[in-house]
Amino acid sequence: MVDVGAKPETQRIAVAAGHIYMQPATFELIKSGGAKKGDVLGIARIAAIQGAKRAPDLIPLAHPLIITKVAVEFMLDETAASIECRVTVETIGRTGVEMEALTAVSAGLLTIYDMVKAIDRGMDISGIHLIEKRGGKSGDFVAP
Repeated sequence: MVDVGAKPETQRIAVAAGHIYMQPATFELIKSGGAKKGDVLGIARIAAIQGAKRAPDLIPLAHPLIITKVAVEFMLDETAASIECRVTVETIGRTGVEMEALTAVSAGLLTIYDMVKAIDRGMDISGIHLIEKRGGKSGDFVAP
């Protein structure tokens, strides 16, 4: 792990997002709340929060952090039969929360897949990326 002990504690924020594309019927099932396994987006929200909290357990050299906020949003696009998962993670610490945000998005999207895979195994998870990060020595970043 990188030694961050000499770095000052600052507010750190990261926003990440990704999409899952599916058949229109699968999209409608999720939207209507009719999936057999239950509330797909509610459970995916919890999975995303857990993903942020467990990132250091999954990413070998990630630092364990005290996370002060995880906000998960799902944007439904009926035309594309897709759902965007967008996660904002915040902390006050010596290292950033980019990995926590990216892991949260991944966990949220994978949970959506898991909950409806019995009816649509061809779903496509893609475009997981960092949208922005604020705080720290390297400064701010906003994706183009």
